[in-house]
Amino acid sequence: MIWHFCHVMSGARLGTNCSVGQNCFVAGGAVLGDRVRLQNNVSVFDGVELGDDVFCGPSVVFTNVRRPRAGHSGFRERTHVMRGATLGANATIRCGVTLGEYCFVGAGCVVTADVAPYAEVAGVPGKQVGWVSRCAERLVFDSSGSARCPLNGDGYQLAAGTVFWLEAGSVRSD
Repeated sequence: MIWHFCHVMSGARLGTNCSVGQNCFVAGGAVLGDRVRLQNNVSVFDGVELGDDVFCGPSVVFTNVRRPRAGHSGFRERTHVMRGATLGANATIRCGVTLGEYCFVGAGCVVTADVAPYAEVAGVPGKQVGWVSRCAERLVFDSSGSARCPLNGDGYQLAAGTVFWLEAGSVRSD
């Protein structure tokens, strides 16, 4: 679904069942996975790759050149947003970073470094403020590093600074 006043350039790759809100721009070198949702006023430039089920809130900003100048195009850096990530309204994502699976970037956050899977980041510059489930619910880990999603009961394990989603008591390998 592509709404009013959008520009999707030749060469852009959009997966199945994407929704591109009004006034969006998708460059020819951009990639959108399946079921990606771009809310209004989002521009996805060359070198930005959004995995399946990524949500970009209104006016999310991506960059693709760290030190741009009008006189030359500069070196384009790739940005990867992994499956299931949520980017809140007006978040700014500096080029060259990777946002991990199911991470949650708060509204207005300025992301200047990689974000771990399931991490919640907020502020300027973005700092990790917690962990979230696949349902975007805050996870509270006990002393053994275990947590359950308060919405659906899915289990998670925190080990060596990395969160793993558990299925039937074992780490899922997807």
